[in-house]
Amino acid sequence: MKRHGLLLCLLVLMLQTMAQKTDYTRLITQGVTYTGRTLTHADGSVSFDWIGVYAQTDFTGGTIAVDMSSTRPCYFNVFIDGEWTQKIFADSLSHQRIVLAEKLGKGTHRLRLQRACEGNGITTIHGFYGAKGARLKAVERKSRMIEIFGDSYTCGYGSDSPTQNEHFKIETENVDHAYGCLIARYFDTDYAIQAHSGQGMVRNYGDKKQRSDYSMLDRHTKVYDNDKTVEYDFKAYRPDIVLINLGTNDFSREVTPTPDQYVGNYVKMIKSLRSHYGNVPILCIMPHSARKYLQACFPILRERCYDDKQVYFAEPMLEVLRDGRDYGADGHPNYQGHHKIAMKLIPQISRIMDWKMEDKIVK
Repeated sequence: MKRHGLLLCLLVLMLQTMAQKTDYTRLITQGVTYTGRTLTHADGSVSFDWIGVYAQTDFTGGTIAVDMSSTRPCYFNVFIDGEWTQKIFADSLSHQRIVLAEKLGKGTHRLRLQRACEGNGITTIHGFYGAKGARLKAVERKSRMIEIFGDSYTCGYGSDSPTQNEHFKIETENVDHAYGCLIARYFDTDYAIQAHSGQGMVRNYGDKKQRSDYSMLDRHTKVYDNDKTVEYDFKAYRPDIVLINLGTNDFSREVTPTPDQYVGNYVKMIKSLRSHYGNVPILCIMPHSARKYLQACFPILRERCYDDKQVYFAEPMLEVLRDGRDYGADGHPNYQGHHKIAMKLIPQISRIMDWKMEDKIVK
């Protein structure tokens, strides 16, 4: 009798293992929610290159793998049931199969796959593989949405770096540890991020001209970060609030734009967003590292926007990072530094949006 019971247990275990084995004969493209700027192709594959774009699905079967390709190397954060589990590396122009989770318990599990770093290449998710008979179900969007336009600070450049003496590596850039994602988690919102290191409102970092040929004012209307040809229609989502954090690179080193040039482009971006999103609140953030030239521009910008009652200005953050332990690669905020920036902005967003603040720690 005991022997029969043991055999039965072994049979059940074997069947469960077989059920959880990834079935690579069936590529699934439906039942996935993408948040951020993406382009869907006729075969159901989805392409994107903005940092922070994420795919979500609720899946059964206890295992899931992604079929993806990337024109340049890029890291992705993997979250299962709300918990970070691993970081994967996409570096193949051809189809690359990567297991994201396996041998999970019974029932439905939730996957979030988030682009963690910048890159000058486009990632394409061709679909997902699950266990035999598994189902994917699209995740319902949250009731709140924020959108952020920024530069390397918003990207999380060096956020996982152990020291400010280290130079940039894509391994230590992690948008999920930057202030934007921390704010989104605090308020339980979806988010979209349009950010690129070195970008300015008028002039990009290191440019020898007052006006760069292609600044964030130009990029903000595109589907792709690194492709000028595909215009974005602004229809995928409508944020509840927009944050703009640009200016550090405009006034860094050598030649700089005039205040009129900087403010003029800033106003153009605000008007552009107004034309697409209507009367949503826009919060203009003076970067924590703002020097005197950038500081002098914000009173002018405030005056130019006086008649728009839905344009707000964040309180200056010039002293928010005072500890050397707040910095990662090349003097950019690390995870601790981004926490301080987020905690400075959260009460202000709460007042603007009438979103309740709670006594909780955001990780």
